[in-house]
Amino acid sequence: MLILVVGPSGAGKDTILSAARSRLANDPNVRFVRRVITRPADPDNEDHEPVSEAEFDRRALALQWRAHGLRYGIPQDVTADIEQGRMVIANVSRTVLADAARRFPVRVIEITAPPAVLAQRLAKRGRETAGDVAQRLAREVTLPPGVPVETIINDSTPEQATQRFLEAISRAGAPVPPR
Repeated sequence: MLILVVGPSGAGKDTILSAARSRLANDPNVRFVRRVITRPADPDNEDHEPVSEAEFDRRALALQWRAHGLRYGIPQDVTADIEQGRMVIANVSRTVLADAARRFPVRVIEITAPPAVLAQRLAKRGRETAGDVAQRLAREVTLPPGVPVETIINDSTPEQATQRFLEAISRAGAPVPPR
């Protein structure tokens, strides 16, 4: 099973995924994917594999997309994990959901938050202008029909959102560790 995590910037996806990764660290049947991104390493941002454009072009990738002037990808080796019955969890763009659903057994977990919470979190990051934040919040993205989606509203503590996420992946087939 491929669990695709989507949602707007500021929703808390990286925070939730990091906490869930820690909780499931000893489960050999669950893999959290490290994305390949044409962005330099930055300890203040998500852990990813930084690559050049040329290196990205040489990579075998199961899924890839462009966003915010960067290229993102999921390594091809996830295919073997899925075939072996592992649950693979990846943070992706909503633009690749239809392609992924054609190629893999997928479930989508959308992590979001109310607009005011998103705006506050994006402003706190300090990486974008107020205009950029407003533009992100105004973007409408629809999810493709026929792809199972579960939505988590991350408007409370990171611990509560992580527990909701673990319960969602449990419903998709992965065990949830005790608290």
